[in-house]
Amino acid sequence: MQPLPDLNKQSLGAPVASVAAVSSLSPVKAWGGGILGLAAWFAVYRQLLPFSRFVSFDLLQLSPGTHLGEAVSFFLYDTPKVLMLLALVVFGVGVIRSFFTPARTRRILAGRRESVGNVLAALLGIVTPFCSCSAVPLFIGFVTAGVPLGVTFSFLIAAPMVNEIALVLLYGLLGWKVAALYLGTGLAVAMVAGWVIGRLGMERYVEEWVHQVLAAANEPEDAHTWASRLQYGREAVREIVGKVWPYVVGGILVGAVIHGYVPEGMMAAIMGKGAWWSVPAAVLIGVPMYSNAAGIVPIIHALLEKGAALGTALAFMMSVIALSFPEMVILRKVLKVRLVAVFAVVVATGILLVGFLFNLII
Repeated sequence: MQPLPDLNKQSLGAPVASVAAVSSLSPVKAWGGGILGLAAWFAVYRQLLPFSRFVSFDLLQLSPGTHLGEAVSFFLYDTPKVLMLLALVVFGVGVIRSFFTPARTRRILAGRRESVGNVLAALLGIVTPFCSCSAVPLFIGFVTAGVPLGVTFSFLIAAPMVNEIALVLLYGLLGWKVAALYLGTGLAVAMVAGWVIGRLGMERYVEEWVHQVLAAANEPEDAHTWASRLQYGREAVREIVGKVWPYVVGGILVGAVIHGYVPEGMMAAIMGKGAWWSVPAAVLIGVPMYSNAAGIVPIIHALLEKGAALGTALAFMMSVIALSFPEMVILRKVLKVRLVAVFAVVVATGILLVGFLFNLII
């Protein structure tokens, strides 16, 4: 079976290019170009709202407060905003990821106590360049390197669920409190779910052929300089943003329609705190969907603006990102059906608890 394409982290699952292979720049040029580029980024970012309102209400002469006017203004503001935030975070994470290789990640996790390993695995899942497409080789490498099954699952859950792109976009669109809630709850689900799976003693439900594969003992490590790391970040922006931008624009378009045309209070009735069934319904709807995080965040933004409860919206987003059907198909290559089912049930239970908890306290 050929691997399915991953839209949760897109090409973040594999290095864009070997850091040693990208063209090297002098440190002065690398840092100077980075500083100038960051200054230009902030200058343009500050003008996005005035630009969107000028085009919508002055140039196109749409009326403020109308369905079409508000939808167009939302689209013209959020599209460049989200794409600029996406480019910035992909560059930063690209630089961070130049420090990690599969071999180095395995060395960090192997030999740790399981409780400590669950925490480290969940944290590493955020910043390491792996996604659901990498599940098979990663799982083999972790198991053959002696990483406990529960620790492996903490990593595999955190990697797609606590998506760094979603984290930064949530910060830019909804503020640091929502971003922090997403980060904290996602990590908690990954740590606890991995710990629970580890306690169930289900190693016998790993496919037999996995145990027969030996992890590569001497994987080559790339040589790095800061110039090459910065170039790695630039290459990541070119490669990744170039692939995900249609999904971003599509998500913002859906969000714009919701923002402009969905009546106030409608989302409160369907996805609000008063509807006890909204959280499980959101998870059930989200599981068969397969969208990248950058495309789903603008939709979450629009749903919250129209009255959807935060817990329900977070549960929907987490189920789309962490429990997609294609990821289950990929994991089936290395896990027997019972362990895949346990994985899905444990993660779904954690997501449901997050949704109910935040609807209760916020």
